[in-house]
Amino acid sequence: MTYTNNTAIKNFVITGFPGLPPEYYGYVSALLLLVYLVIVFGNTFVLAVIMWERSLHKPTYWIFFHLAMTDLAFGTVTLPKIIARYWWNDMVSSFGACFTQMYFVHSLGATHSLILMMMALDRFTAICFPFKYTVLLTNKTVSIACSLCWIITFIRLMGIVAHALSLPYCNLNVIMQCYCDHRSITQLGCGENVAYVTNVAFANAMVTLLVPLTFIIFSYFSIIITVFKMSHREKSHKVLSTCAPQVFITCLFYVPRCSVYLTNALGFHFSPVARVVTVMMYSLIPASVNPVIYCFKTKDIKMALMKRLNITKVSSAAQADRK
Repeated sequence: MTYTNNTAIKNFVITGFPGLPPEYYGYVSALLLLVYLVIVFGNTFVLAVIMWERSLHKPTYWIFFHLAMTDLAFGTVTLPKIIARYWWNDMVSSFGACFTQMYFVHSLGATHSLILMMMALDRFTAICFPFKYTVLLTNKTVSIACSLCWIITFIRLMGIVAHALSLPYCNLNVIMQCYCDHRSITQLGCGENVAYVTNVAFANAMVTLLVPLTFIIFSYFSIIITVFKMSHREKSHKVLSTCAPQVFITCLFYVPRCSVYLTNALGFHFSPVARVVTVMMYSLIPASVNPVIYCFKTKDIKMALMKRLNITKVSSAAQADRK
């Protein structure tokens, strides 16, 4: 086989959902647009509430703030292009744009994983070392730690993208996915280094997932043990209820991803359609659902919203009485 120079590939073609009949394009684009609007409005609302409500200026909620930022950014990076693909049949993504999207997709995912670890650390310290919590986890230390999660991850992922860029890309340019990710792009590469680049990226993905996940599992098991040692059942129930939103958010992120990696490692392979649908579900459902969890399953945020709502009602009633 004769390979062309890597500069021969100027564009990639985003297929989206393989085999989808054209008559469903309008419905799919409308559904994806709805999901995008939910992600944008939901996470923007959470960011605004935490920023403007002074009672929420606590370490736990600054971590939620950073999680909402990663969800908002991820939806913005991935969804507009696939919506355009089905709305205006815009399937083409330039070489540079595709690699840029890949960089942000994986950087945001890795950052989200680290911030989930920060969330577990917050609960672990608060419950297992309550007297040291206010000393160890202040707003300043949490802000610095979350900022480092962003900075270190974005620097580290430059190496993975540069590694993928080192491959020659030949005559294949069709990406069987809804957005540009490392696996979809590198499998279009040619030459003897493709397997090496893919293995390095897979090892990096495992470290990104499993190191934070190991600490998260350790943290919540430690919390459970501490709770069982409590003498008052009502108090232990209250402590566990404070962890419920964090556990649910963590499971939404890790369980589907680990399942996909595990099935691939065991030799089970998804069909192209099943893989695309699975990736889109575990990428977008958490970003859509997390704001609901923040607002309705977190006591302080719920109370802050109720307080604001009551103030608005009282103000409206007072204005009506004056009239």
